[in-house]
Amino acid sequence: MEGLNGAGQPRVSVIIPTRNEARNIPHVLATLPPDIHEVLLVDGASTDGTIETARALMPDIRVVTQPGSGKGDALAAGLAECTGDIVVMLDADGSADGGEIPRFVDALVAGADLAKGSRFLDGGGSTDLTRLRRGGNRFLCGMVNLVYRTRYSDLCYGYNAGWTAQLRQLKLDCAGFEVETVLSIRSAKSRLRITEVPSFESPRLFGESNLRTFRDGWRVLCAIVREHRERKPAPAGALQPAVAPVVDGLPEAAAATAIVET
Repeated sequence: MEGLNGAGQPRVSVIIPTRNEARNIPHVLATLPPDIHEVLLVDGASTDGTIETARALMPDIRVVTQPGSGKGDALAAGLAECTGDIVVMLDADGSADGGEIPRFVDALVAGADLAKGSRFLDGGGSTDLTRLRRGGNRFLCGMVNLVYRTRYSDLCYGYNAGWTAQLRQLKLDCAGFEVETVLSIRSAKSRLRITEVPSFESPRLFGESNLRTFRDGWRVLCAIVREHRERKPAPAGALQPAVAPVVDGLPEAAAATAIVET
């Protein structure tokens, strides 16, 4: 891709949930490609000057005040406010590289409805996952794959992108870190075309993570059970029903796997 807003290219909105990330946000903004349509900083009552730092670096950044608390709540607030054709969800701790955004956009333009980042595909990786978190992710991912006949390689990773209209139809209504799991499950239940994109996760740059392995792992497990009990089909015509593989035609840089089985 020459530019995200080049001829025929969709407008891309980037949502960055923040809470006291003033030391990290300069690095995150610096990694974003040129020609992003808009960047939405969804702030959860930061007290360290996160908003002021972001505005000094990017005067046209859109600041959204988070109505509640938690990552899921922040993403829902940003999704309601964005105006781009595509939404990219990016963490504010410096662990994700904004330079990978074209991979996700290319996968969507090639035919995917949801582009999920994966740390476990060739070209991806992580220097942040502990053995415990890696094992927990594998267990939870296997459970979702068994129940929903998916072939996800990574479940609990926050780097994802999708078409704005379709993501809004999924009605993400969970508050915490389980939002990625709910997104993946509801996309599968709605028969969306889902492609995994290799992504590399670095450690948090500064500050302490809000992620708590056992607490948030339990929330993810509860979300899986809850979504299984609420097996509501998508409204007729609300979402594209196609589940055909979308690998063909993807650029090599965005090589991925179509992961919803027909």
